[in-house]
Amino acid sequence: MLSRRSTAAARAWGSRSLATPAANFFPGEPAAPKVVSASVPGPKSKAASERIAQFQDNRTHILVADYAKSKGNYLADVDGNELLDVFAQIASIPIGYNSPELLALAKSDEFGIAAMNRPALGMFPSADWSETINSGLLSVAPKGLPDLFTQMCGSCAVEGALKAAFMAYRARERGEAGVEGFSGEEMSSCMKNQAPGSPELSVMSFKSAFHGRLFGSLSLTRSKAIHKLDIPAFDWPAVTFPLLKYPLSEFAAENAETEARALAEVEATIIEWKTKKPVAALIVEPVQSEGGDNHASPSFFKGLRTITKEHGVFLIVDEVQTGVGATGSFWAHDKWNLNTPPDFVTFSKKMQAAGFYHAAPTRASAPYRNFNTWMGDPVRALQAREMINVIKRDSLVDNTAETGDYLYSALASLAATPAGAPHILNLRGKDHGTFISFDCATPADRDQFVAKMRGLGVNMGGCGERAVRLRPMLIFEKKHADLVLERMEKVVKEL
Repeated sequence: MLSRRSTAAARAWGSRSLATPAANFFPGEPAAPKVVSASVPGPKSKAASERIAQFQDNRTHILVADYAKSKGNYLADVDGNELLDVFAQIASIPIGYNSPELLALAKSDEFGIAAMNRPALGMFPSADWSETINSGLLSVAPKGLPDLFTQMCGSCAVEGALKAAFMAYRARERGEAGVEGFSGEEMSSCMKNQAPGSPELSVMSFKSAFHGRLFGSLSLTRSKAIHKLDIPAFDWPAVTFPLLKYPLSEFAAENAETEARALAEVEATIIEWKTKKPVAALIVEPVQSEGGDNHASPSFFKGLRTITKEHGVFLIVDEVQTGVGATGSFWAHDKWNLNTPPDFVTFSKKMQAAGFYHAAPTRASAPYRNFNTWMGDPVRALQAREMINVIKRDSLVDNTAETGDYLYSALASLAATPAGAPHILNLRGKDHGTFISFDCATPADRDQFVAKMRGLGVNMGGCGERAVRLRPMLIFEKKHADLVLERMEKVVKEL
């Protein structure tokens, strides 16, 4: 028998009216998904994937896209299907496929010169590099972090921040001023990968975290074993991330205790490791994305900032997936209202460019210490600048917050219906824009749900063991949410 609350929710879902049409952020995009093949991927997509398999592993392919025909929120494939994309290249597309503004940029002399003459930015920056950065990436710098180190990808951004944290930690210990601060023993021992030049320091991360697949970042990643198997790793501590119970309103006291235990474990581990490999930095995602979309409260993150400050540990906030508006604020950590900012904030994905923000005291004490050939990419910096301008002009962060509230409310109603209740579990992401997810009963149920949605023209993805994550673009509107919800209602009735 349905509870009174479930019955009321079912009535609310049944009487749900479609959203009032809003201003169209992407005129000319399809009005609805279109599926013309008997399955997704279709035969042409499968054949194209097999051609790629001749030189590259294709076992992770979902479909083969036709990017020339993709538009706005819609991803076209080589079979002629047009999918409403709420996965957006693993959360990486902010203002739509074939954005008119980006296409115009691509046709400009500015873009062409940058693309044809890629500089080694650390040594030969272009005359317009300062203007490009100040009008783009630095215009959205997190509060208190005016310095920027541009990189190539999200993993690179994390690696660069780790190096900066280690160097700043040792500089603080020795009070160094340039190369003169290094001893002869340090200079010689580091060439043998030995202390004191290669110090016994560590970085703390959380269980279920994902921070990348390079050597340092992979040592911090704890989401799936398949990511780490056979790769040597640093001996660094991992602590428990507070896994909250939902709905939050029903488990407030229990969740607060869970977060308190996690904070106590963080502090105890920092103290314990002071006699082994002192913790130079702690890295955390505002939402553990690859690990299952695990959330925590602002109070938890404020506690982390307090503990790290008290123990001289640098705080790295990994915003590679959460940054650039997806949570309804430009940076997800803005929601924490910290009294002091993080020491580093990494970014990539929706920014298209990559790197980390920091403050002047964490600059390297000598040149060439944190350095590589490219030091970023002017083409991607130009792209980021244009996207940031569009995001500001069209108030897309506000749109994402409003659309997310609408979508979350409708999903909560669907989850409380007889059809939805068995398949939409632990709904989370309230007040986090469209950064919304839920669990299915089993991993197999999740995979079936995602496959059925794709067959109905909605491209979405999973994460963690059994979670479905929504990662639409910032131009995703209520009318798009209605299309997703209509198909979700059909799928939960079929499962």
